[in-house]
Amino acid sequence: MTATPPEPVGDSASRPAVAPETATVLAGRERNGAALAPTIVTSSTFVTPSVAEGRRLATSTTSDSFYGRYGNPTVNDFADAIAVLEGAEAARAFSSGMGAITAVVLGLCSSGDHIVTQRQLYGGTQLLFQGACPRLGIDVTFVDGTDPDEWAAAVRPGKTMLLFAETPANPRLDLVDLEALGAIAGPMKVVDSTFATPLGQRPLDFGIDLSLHSATKGIGGHNDVSLGVVAGSRELLDWIWGFAVLQGANASPYDAAGGLRGLRTLGVRLRHQSASASQLAAALEADPRVAEVRYPGLASHPQHDLARRQMRLSGGQLTFDLVGGVGAGERFVESTRICRLAPSLGGPETLVTHPASSTHVGLLPDELAAAGIGPGTIRMSVGLEDPDDVLADVRAALDAIDADGSSRADAHG
Repeated sequence: MTATPPEPVGDSASRPAVAPETATVLAGRERNGAALAPTIVTSSTFVTPSVAEGRRLATSTTSDSFYGRYGNPTVNDFADAIAVLEGAEAARAFSSGMGAITAVVLGLCSSGDHIVTQRQLYGGTQLLFQGACPRLGIDVTFVDGTDPDEWAAAVRPGKTMLLFAETPANPRLDLVDLEALGAIAGPMKVVDSTFATPLGQRPLDFGIDLSLHSATKGIGGHNDVSLGVVAGSRELLDWIWGFAVLQGANASPYDAAGGLRGLRTLGVRLRHQSASASQLAAALEADPRVAEVRYPGLASHPQHDLARRQMRLSGGQLTFDLVGGVGAGERFVESTRICRLAPSLGGPETLVTHPASSTHVGLLPDELAAAGIGPGTIRMSVGLEDPDDVLADVRAALDAIDADGSSRADAHG
């Protein structure tokens, strides 16, 4: 996988295709002049030289010097960088991942349309599909995302507008076969690729129409920005742009600059996090207090071969289920000291999350069960610490659960 970054302003020499890690350093500099750090353009409003030029800017999907809701130089630099990394013609940045998802779904679908999506989804996305979409007259069918035949069988010719996938899926890291999904004729295909980042996989290479990210996570990489981004063809992005201007979930130039800063180190961060996650996953799999570990890089992952075919790196996210179930999960996340209890992912700190009480708290018990989320399910976002320190912290938390369980048993006896 290679990427060709855009030319800096004033540089007409052609650039060869480069490795993705190199593209993260070179891309998104078109409006930056000679500055190495991102230039933050804070203005929300720009002077237009004439009525004719104002009319042109007001109707152009690439305007970055008209009004902040239409575009901004810093924000557009960030979007351009993502387009390069995704191998896309264009990209649009939003104020959050959910802002990007909502713009795609409501920008492309209308009352009477049909969407096929998977049962293994981030909780917020699932609530959008099962709550907001039906109220707007958009019918949604949920399938097992790991079964390509279910995706194809659920399509209603002439009615299905969109296939929406998330891979790796939050929180159990189920995978969708991108090649099989991209081969389904008819509907547009959208993939939420947040867990992988553009360096982990490129959905557009498999026939997917749009690749989407919550760039708040691994792309930003420092837990200090709120961003979403979607990349694809110019035609589709122009259509989404029209809805996005009305929606108003535009990215802040400060956050876009943070996203560009995060991209510069994404390659080294993701490789470290992937290596650490692999080490931790193997150690947890060997611990009898852990019932199951899910990590695409493990041979025990039910879709390990698929991960090897469509992912460059296995990523920094892993999920495991604790023996003991009820109470064990909550006690674990409250017992760690190096790992922090927090709902996000992809940053320098290792974070642990109890999905049943946080990211998926809005789901009913049967919906949690269908998504494979139990009371002992833990999602871990591996950070940049030494993995031996993280493992020691995890084992100490497991020891604390053991001690707590023994003391309760003694008291009961």
